[in-house]
Amino acid sequence: MLYSKLFGKTKKNSKEYDSTNATLLIKGGFIDQVMAGTYTYLTLGTKVLAKIEQIIREEMDKIGNEVFMPSITPASLWQQTGRFETVDVLMKTVPANKFALAKSDAEYVLNPTHEEVVTPLAKKFITSYKDFPFALYQIQTKFRNEPRVKSGLLRGREFRMKDLYSFHTSEEDMKKYYEKVKEAYVKTFSRLGIGKDTVVALASGGSFTDDFSHEFQTLCDTGEDTLFYDKSSSVYYNREVAPSLAPEVKYHDEKMLPRQDVVGEGIIGVEELANFLKIPVEKTTKTLIFETDDGRVIAAAVRGGYDVNEDKLRKVARCKAVKLASEKTVKTVTKAEVGYAGILDLPKEVEVYLDESVANRTNFETGANKTHYHSINVNFGRDIPLPKQFFDIKISKRGDLNPKTKKEYQVFAASEVGNIFPLYTKFSEAFDYKYIDREGKEKPIYMGCYGIGSSRIMGIIVEKYHDERGIVWPKAVAPFQVHLVGLDLKDESIKTKAHEVYQALLKKNVDVIFDDRVETTAGEKFSDADLIGIPTRLVVSKRTADKIEFKKRTEKKTELLSLDDIIGRL
Repeated sequence: MLYSKLFGKTKKNSKEYDSTNATLLIKGGFIDQVMAGTYTYLTLGTKVLAKIEQIIREEMDKIGNEVFMPSITPASLWQQTGRFETVDVLMKTVPANKFALAKSDAEYVLNPTHEEVVTPLAKKFITSYKDFPFALYQIQTKFRNEPRVKSGLLRGREFRMKDLYSFHTSEEDMKKYYEKVKEAYVKTFSRLGIGKDTVVALASGGSFTDDFSHEFQTLCDTGEDTLFYDKSSSVYYNREVAPSLAPEVKYHDEKMLPRQDVVGEGIIGVEELANFLKIPVEKTTKTLIFETDDGRVIAAAVRGGYDVNEDKLRKVARCKAVKLASEKTVKTVTKAEVGYAGILDLPKEVEVYLDESVANRTNFETGANKTHYHSINVNFGRDIPLPKQFFDIKISKRGDLNPKTKKEYQVFAASEVGNIFPLYTKFSEAFDYKYIDREGKEKPIYMGCYGIGSSRIMGIIVEKYHDERGIVWPKAVAPFQVHLVGLDLKDESIKTKAHEVYQALLKKNVDVIFDDRVETTAGEKFSDADLIGIPTRLVVSKRTADKIEFKKRTEKKTELLSLDDIIGRL
């Protein structure tokens, strides 16, 4: 391709964005922002995305059949699974104006994932035990109503994703295939150039299983996820599921002091409360009131500085879902306005779950269950019965210990590039999808789902592989293999030679972009080449004479080589 004809050239004066990938991809002419979280992929960006997706496709073809499902679906399918009212990133289409409304008032779901489409699709075609197991995958555009679109391609409202769905006649078979997908993912990320820095981390299994799911996380200093690594077992945990033991805090006071109720109106956050009460943050207590899906009201408390982990709480409370209680429920339970809940004197019907971090404290604070009041100098055994059991219901943070080893976790920033998830029978049951066994009896179908974010990977690669001059693409996904730079092109002999080199490379099937601009300075061309980040740069100029300058993007040294030598290397 001739650079002069390329749509979407570099924009080095473009503003700095909130992430390296957004800044470099926009400056390099790969993408253009339409609005927050939504991008146009320009010619260079489209080529990179296509290469990423082709590698994914080649590996998925070994374990599944490719299909292509619609982006919009009837809301009734989502209502059938019970997710229409619960998925918090779900978007829908509606007629945009009165003329469109006059034609049709139909509304559709914009799919963030495709379980609601693929399950009834599979049901139409495969029911005999003879045809199991099987798997279907697609590479599709997805839509999610992200509350905070940020970090360029890492978190958007519209993005590209590969989603694979497998169907099985037993849980055992599903888990066997699950391991096969793990192997395929390892191969895929290795081919994409991020394999050595991508790890498998345990993550939440969702509301319908207590099993862990697995995320493929690429270690990255700017990653938005936090991984906790247990060196003794070589296991990575996503922060959301990491079992944790709060580090012990030493207190000076050992004698119990008289309990007091202190007025503290409108105080926001434990830091402000601790300053107001003149106590360490660790002596404050955060208490939240929740409602469960089975109609119970529960209270959960963690030490100041921690937050309640709703997934952990759901598991210890033995329910499928928890949500923060309504203002009305909080007032009924605590007899106080929201913000003053505590673990003192709650009604007997309220189940109380205390995190282990609240134990081993003397003279601590808790909400007084009276509007504007906080209780201080509260102690277990005197003011509150010592519970039979403490739990781990907190979101882990740096400095926490592994409960089994009592060793501090190593903590890493990372970005998720893929996930694999056991669905069991949730969706097959919702659509009454069963298989017919050898005896002609109907049996349940087990499912798994497996995602890879292809556009997200493009952003993560840039976050990992760049320097002060621009992007450094891994060879497998670079938009071109070679960036040929022609200098001194006003000299017809040099111009002729540069074009001859370009044609020779094309004949050898070398993927090359040729910077054929005549008026542009050498400095600008070299700067553009570094910003775009293609693995190999070749230069034809007066200085190179009958040779060609050869330089790798990752190296400083240059060499003068013959065309035959260069083609041999490439």
